[in-house]
Order: sequence, then C-alpha cells, then structure tokens
Amino acid sequence: MSLQPSPQPSEQPSRRESPPPSTAAAGPATVSVFASPESWIESDALDQCHQVAALDGMTHVAAMPDLHPGKGAPIGAAMTSTVLYPFLVGSDIGCGIAVFPIRLKRAVPEKLAARFPDLDRALDPERDAGDPAWAVMKGDIPAGHTEGLGTVGRGNHFVELARIGTVFEPGHASRLGLAGGDLVLVVHSGSRGLGERILRAHTEVHGAGPAADPAAYLAMHDDAVRWGSLNRRLLAARVAHALGAETAEPIVDRCHNLVEIRDGLYLHRKGAAPGDGCDVLVAGTRGTPSYLVAAHAGPDAGHSVAHGAGRKMSRADALRRGRAKHTVEELRRTPVGSLVVCGDRQLLFEEAPTAYKRIEQVIADLIAHDLATPVATTIPLVTYKTPDLGSAPRRDRRRERGRR
Repeated sequence: MSLQPSPQPSEQPSRRESPPPSTAAAGPATVSVFASPESWIESDALDQCHQVAALDGMTHVAAMPDLHPGKGAPIGAAMTSTVLYPFLVGSDIGCGIAVFPIRLKRAVPEKLAARFPDLDRALDPERDAGDPAWAVMKGDIPAGHTEGLGTVGRGNHFVELARIGTVFEPGHASRLGLAGGDLVLVVHSGSRGLGERILRAHTEVHGAGPAADPAAYLAMHDDAVRWGSLNRRLLAARVAHALGAETAEPIVDRCHNLVEIRDGLYLHRKGAAPGDGCDVLVAGTRGTPSYLVAAHAGPDAGHSVAHGAGRKMSRADALRRGRAKHTVEELRRTPVGSLVVCGDRQLLFEEAPTAYKRIEQVIADLIAHDLATPVATTIPLVTYKTPDLGSAPRRDRRRERGRR
C-alpha cells in the first residue's frame, strides 16, 4: 500500500455542508465491530452500541477495537445519523492527541521528570502575559474561555516525553520529519470546562435527546474543538520551555471527540479518531509503546480508527486490584523504564497499564481490517499526569466526569 503524507495538522472543523433534516430513519441502524475474537470487548459496550443503533435517525455504528462502556454511550465508536445527538460526543468536546517534535541534548528521565512544570496551574492572560508559551497563540482564545488554559486535566489525559522506537515505514516517517531515536512530546487533552459547559446546557433542557438547534450546537462545538487544539499547543510549549527546548508545530493533531457533517449525515465520534487518509497517534499506556499509524478507514468504519488501548477495567476495579498488587513507588517506574509524574496516588492506580487492553492487539485489529498501517512506535520516557506534590497535603481536585 502506498502511504501518502498527511496535510499539515489542523483542528479547524471541516467545511460545513447543509445540515440534513431531523427526520428519523426507518428501523435500527447497522452495527459493525472491527475487532478480532481475541480482542477484549465487554458485552456492556456492545449493548451500548445496539442501544445507540436504535435511536431515531441512526444509520450505522462502527465499533473500534478499543471499544469500552461509557456514560450512556460507548467509547471507541463512530456513529452516523440523520439526527445530531450531543451526548454521543460527550462533555470533553475537542479532546484529542497531538505529537510535537522536540530536541534535547540529553534525555535522562530522572532529570527531566523533575523539570516538568505544574500543569494544574492555568495560564492567565493577564497574570502570565509574559509567559513564552503564549507565542503559539494565533488569533483570539476560542469562545473567550480562559478557565483552565494550559492545563492537562484528569482521567486518562497526559503529557508525555517519548522517543521514536521501531520505524515500520521509514519513507513515511521521514516525510513527517521523524527517525528512530528522535524525541517527541505527546499531548492528550481536550476542552476542559468548556465542553462540559456546552453539554450541560443541552442536557439540562433536552437530556439525551437530539439538538433542538443543530447549527447553534455546532457553533459552540467548533469553538471547543479549536480550544482543545490550542490547549494542546500551550501544554507542549510550557513543557518544551521548561525542558530548555524550542517550541514546534505539531506533526499530528487529531481530535477524537467531535461531530462532523459528512455525506449529508452527522458523524459522531466518541473516542474514535478521524481515519480518512491522515496520521493518528493511537495511544498505548504509560508502560507500553504507542503507535503512529497512517489511517485509511472507509465508510463502514465511519472513516475512523481507534484512539488508544481502551480500558478493560473500571476505575474502581483498577484501584482495588492495583492496591493489592503494587505499591505507589512501583507504579512510578514503568515496565519500559520510564517515569510517571503523578501526585494523585489514586489516579496512579486507576491509570495503571494493567487497567487497559493490549495496544498490540488493538493495532493488529486495525491492520487486519485494513483501517491503518503502522508507521512507528513511541516509547515513553516521562509521563506527566499531575504535579508531584511530595508530602504536601493533597488538594481538593474535582475529577473528570465519566470515562473518556
């Protein structure tokens, strides 16, 4: 297969077509699962896919190999409908993963981990006007939403310094400016409180029902998508400056919580990355490689690919089992020798590598179903979750609502 380089990454929403009429389709939608029998797929997640398929107007549900249950809707699915359903996108509109090249003289995890900035502390346009991270700003802050700018968030969000490991497609990697051993920053974050505010405004009136005014919702949604992309750039710039490196434009920036209008229908993605001729970073865990892939998914897959390994344990199960098997210090150093910066002990257990599916199986399923071709792996060196506060009292942190 000939792999074509993707265009310059951008999280600008795609060109809007004329919205389809809000009429219900006759009969339930079709459901396709792009996973092998060897893959771990929970029955609850499949049940959610069929529940979504029975909604008015739904035409097709494509389940990715990282599929797992979410709050009211499956995570790891692309869902096509004549009707726009905000709850199928969820509260973290614009959440995605970006990859930034970074140049450092030496990459010693123990030294670099101590230099990561506090990414719980938001950038304030007035108080922090002189912060060099603002150089990545182009234009105004979307929706004028300044709360949480430059923060990573909770749940499965992270900022990771990684090195390029195995290169499967040297020509394609070279077009992205990558070679084995190069360093990259991987940033996984979304629209923070902005997306939650947008969904809450809808659900307080309409619950899980369709958008009463699709155009109005899409305008707010598009702001959140742009905000999430800006936030990933600010996070990368903050870390790069703290590590003594120059900032760079992302070579990949793909949102996996969004809706677009395609072929006259609404294509909702919840934990599914756009896979129609673009490069995607499919995240593993903090203790395994991630995979940069060239995606080439068709309409049966909702033009989408998996966005990560996908949970196989609930947070409660991961916490209970992890505490029985591991100490906090054991979880701060991973099987690949990388370090984890996380001052929230509970989150360390909830996000342990064992709580997730095998990323190798997810990638194998994408290959088997001809949805993507691996380009290279990224190997974690330092994974940042929250600031390490040491012996200081834990702050009262509001957790991300629901599972991504």
